[in-house]
Amino acid sequence: MELLNNDQLKELLALRKWLHKNPELSGKEKNTSRKLETFIRQTSPDKIITGLGGFGVAAVYVFDEKGPTILVRADMDALPIDEVNTFAHKSRNDGVSHKCGHDGHSTILAALGIALKNNPLPKGRIILLFQPEEETGKGAAKVIADEAFKMIKPDYAIALHNLPGFEKAAIVLRDGPFAAASTGMIIKITGSSSHAAQPEQGNSPVKMLAHAMREIPEIPHKKSAKFKDFALATIIHSKLGEVAFGTNPGKAVLMATLRTYYNDDMVVLVKEAERLVKSLAEEYKMKIEISYTEDFPATINDKKLNDVIRHMCDELGEEIVEIDEAFRWSEDFGHFTSNFRGTLFGIGSGKDSPGLHNNDYDFPDEILPHAVQVFYHTIRKILNT
Repeated sequence: MELLNNDQLKELLALRKWLHKNPELSGKEKNTSRKLETFIRQTSPDKIITGLGGFGVAAVYVFDEKGPTILVRADMDALPIDEVNTFAHKSRNDGVSHKCGHDGHSTILAALGIALKNNPLPKGRIILLFQPEEETGKGAAKVIADEAFKMIKPDYAIALHNLPGFEKAAIVLRDGPFAAASTGMIIKITGSSSHAAQPEQGNSPVKMLAHAMREIPEIPHKKSAKFKDFALATIIHSKLGEVAFGTNPGKAVLMATLRTYYNDDMVVLVKEAERLVKSLAEEYKMKIEISYTEDFPATINDKKLNDVIRHMCDELGEEIVEIDEAFRWSEDFGHFTSNFRGTLFGIGSGKDSPGLHNNDYDFPDEILPHAVQVFYHTIRKILNT
C-alpha cells in the first residue's frame, strides 16, 4: 500500500520548508493557518472548519458516520528564538523560528490527509486538527472550548512529538504519564518602601523573597509523603524593586514553574506552595497576590491505544522504544487526554540532533514517511478493534 508517491513527498517537503521559513508565534499563526488550509483542501475533506480556538484548522473526512471519530492533532506555532542555521529555508522572521519541530508535525498531518485521499478507509470519521498556541499551553483548551468543536467531538485523540536523542524514526511509547503537568506560579509581594538610608522606616520584601526562593524548591522533598510520584518546583525569575540606589524597595515579584507527572499531584503541589507563601507573607507582614499562567495538564496515555501502536509497529517493522519515566517537559495535548481516550507518542529525530528549543535545531525530513505510516495504520487498526 503506497501512502505517498514521490511527487507528493516532494510537495510535502516543500511545504515543510515554507513553514520553517515563515514561522509565527503562538496566537499569531494567521499565515500558517491559511497555508495549511489551502494545502489540505487538495485532499478533498468532507468539511473544513477554520478559526477553531483562534487560528486552528480542522479537516473532517467522513468514511462512515457509524464508525468512531478519531482526531489526529498537530501543533503549528513557533518559538521566540533567533535561528543560527544558514540553510536556504532559514527563518526570515527575526527572533522567531521553528525550534520544536511544529513545522514538521503540521507537514506530517498534511501528509496524512494525502494518504487518506490515496487510500480511503472502510469506515469511521477522521479529524485532522492543526492546532495553534501549543507553546503557551492555551491552544488545546481553546479548541476544546470552541463551540465548533462540538461538531467533531472525538472518541479517540492521537498526536506525536519528535524527540531528539532517539534513533531517527524510532517510535517512543509509555503507558500512563508521558509528559508532565506544569504551571507557572506568579507571586507579587508588596511591603512598603523607604529611603535606602533609613530602611527601618519601610518594610522591604527582600527577606520574604529570599526565604521563598530558598523554600519553594524544597517543597517536593520536604512534603514527599504527600506526592505519589515526581514533583518539582523551579524558580525561574525574580525582581526586587527598581534600580534606584536611594530607595529601599517595597515590591517584589517571584515566579516558579511547578511540575508533576500526575494532575492530582499538581493540586497538592499548588496547595503546598500557596500555603508556604501565605505563611511567609504573614511572618514578614507582606501583602501577596498569586496567579498562574501557562497551565499544562499531564499527558496521560491510554494503554489500549498504545497497544494498538505496538502491534502495528511490530507488523510494519518500525522500531519501538519503551521509556521507563515520563518526560519532564509539558505538552498541551494533555487537555485532550484529560477529556478523551488518547495517546501522545514520540518519534525519534536522531541521537545527534540538537535538542528541542535549541537555536540550531531543524526537523529531520526523513522521518516524515515513517510518521505518516504509523498514524495511518494506527487509525486502521483502531477502526478494526
